[in-house]
Amino acid sequence: MAKSRVLVVDNGTLSLKQLRARFEHLGSETDAVNVNSVPTGLGGRYQAIVLSGTKVRAYDTGFYRPLVDLVMGADVPVLGICGGMQLIAVAAGGRLAEGPQRVGGHEAQVEPDEPLFTYVKPTVTVFHRHTLYLREAPEGFRSIGRSAHAPVEFLRSDDGRIHGAQAHLEFRGDGLEILRGFARLYE
Repeated sequence: MAKSRVLVVDNGTLSLKQLRARFEHLGSETDAVNVNSVPTGLGGRYQAIVLSGTKVRAYDTGFYRPLVDLVMGADVPVLGICGGMQLIAVAAGGRLAEGPQRVGGHEAQVEPDEPLFTYVKPTVTVFHRHTLYLREAPEGFRSIGRSAHAPVEFLRSDDGRIHGAQAHLEFRGDGLEILRGFARLYE
């Protein structure tokens, strides 16, 4: 049986190596492309798309238009991490707000009936490195996890295809287990 293949879009993250290693540990092959060179389609080559964190350009909708078009037009599961989630949310009409700087492990409550959280308890400890937060889910999405400073710690589209995480899931054990839950969506 062929391994699943994940397209990882590098939005300027400092942890691309760790993110790819997590998916490869879970049994997927990964290809990474820079956000400046995303393909216009997947051509059946990939079973999922993962958007890395970014250098706080989520409001630059013109810059991200090719990526947003790819995400919205794809028929595979998508996971946006930190800035990757934020740019999807902003493209859908969401708003970001400044909040306290958070670096390190922080607890979040997740909805245990969501497939993304199959392998974790209702309270997870995830890694944060940011100051911007999505205050509410945009139309067509809903919050499936929250923390003290992030009312939308995790996000899911109404059709269940697109997910987002405020936290950097490439770090910490609970992050790996949430990625394992995402991998189940495309296996």
